[in-house]
Amino acid sequence: FLNPMLGHAMLQNMPPGLNLDALAEAVAEIEGFAGIAAEDLAPLKVKGLAHDHVEVKGRGVLLRVPKQSQFALSAADNLAYQAACFARVSASGQAPRLHGVIAPRPRVPMGALLVDYIAGRPPRLPEDLAALAACMARVHALPLPPGSARPPLANHSDPVGGALKEIEAQVAFLDEAGLEREARAEIEDELAWGRAFGRETAGTAQPIALVLTDTHPGNFLIDRDGRAFIVDLEKALYGSPGTDLAHATLYSSTTWDLDTYAELNLEQLGAYHRHYLSLLEPAFAAHLRPWLVPMRRVTMLRAITWCAKWRVLNRRAALAAKETAASTEDWSAENSDPALIAHVADRVDTYLSAPILRRMRAEWLGKPGLDDLI
Repeated sequence: FLNPMLGHAMLQNMPPGLNLDALAEAVAEIEGFAGIAAEDLAPLKVKGLAHDHVEVKGRGVLLRVPKQSQFALSAADNLAYQAACFARVSASGQAPRLHGVIAPRPRVPMGALLVDYIAGRPPRLPEDLAALAACMARVHALPLPPGSARPPLANHSDPVGGALKEIEAQVAFLDEAGLEREARAEIEDELAWGRAFGRETAGTAQPIALVLTDTHPGNFLIDRDGRAFIVDLEKALYGSPGTDLAHATLYSSTTWDLDTYAELNLEQLGAYHRHYLSLLEPAFAAHLRPWLVPMRRVTMLRAITWCAKWRVLNRRAALAAKETAASTEDWSAENSDPALIAHVADRVDTYLSAPILRRMRAEWLGKPGLDDLI
């Protein structure tokens, strides 16, 4: 098995900013990895916007080297956040373990994490939906620490309000995103629902767990036993499990990565949700069930407004973001492979089109809707 999400092929050209000599020196400082040299490191095929990945040959580990912070954190804070994500989620047995942290330094300005290399294949949907559900259920079943022990991970005690805060920050980019009139109307209609739902549910208790938040299928790998592992953990936080269930199966997620491309129908989505709920403690499942479709709508809003933000920032070629230590979020083409940027641009254009927005919203606006099948 190869790891297709990260790829095993060497790049034709070194990813921008990747310094193998400096990485080798840093890895050699980690206990158990003395003597690692640049020739022991193999850059892997780039498929993500936020990281480069480098295999340490023959050691069953790889380096995750941030290119930016998706939360616009400083380099040190970004690395600490990601390290906490791996340490906590891997306790479920469904994620790579953390082996070491390379602090930001002059030739590795964003630092790096040393984590398990997971051998596996991309999920095949809908066949592997049950495996994805089982992975997320095990993560969500981890003991919930007291509030004081949750930092540095974000703590969305009000998951709707927490998501809406992120959504509203992204809404600021809608005017500059060049949306067609019909597409803008679809988004505004869904935003009106989301804002009203946020007001109605403010202060209402809902199930909270350690959640992954970035669960599109391309972030999972399936091992030889059919077990799913989540391998991208930089956005974990404490919030609603419904976010994870949604992001794994929204149209904008299942059609994002060509290796996992699928268009799921309502019946498949209903079976997926029912299977997930069957894996939970019954009282927790009963409390969570009414929130699943509303959180799916909120998650769709988060994804679509992110698309608008990405389009704007890419057009601005936001290289200035790297000029200050505290501003490390950069979606510009100069920060990634041009072919990858072209793929993302195509996906963003698709998801911001009126027909696709209507298709996504039909899950809850149509009759029967998804809520009828869970």
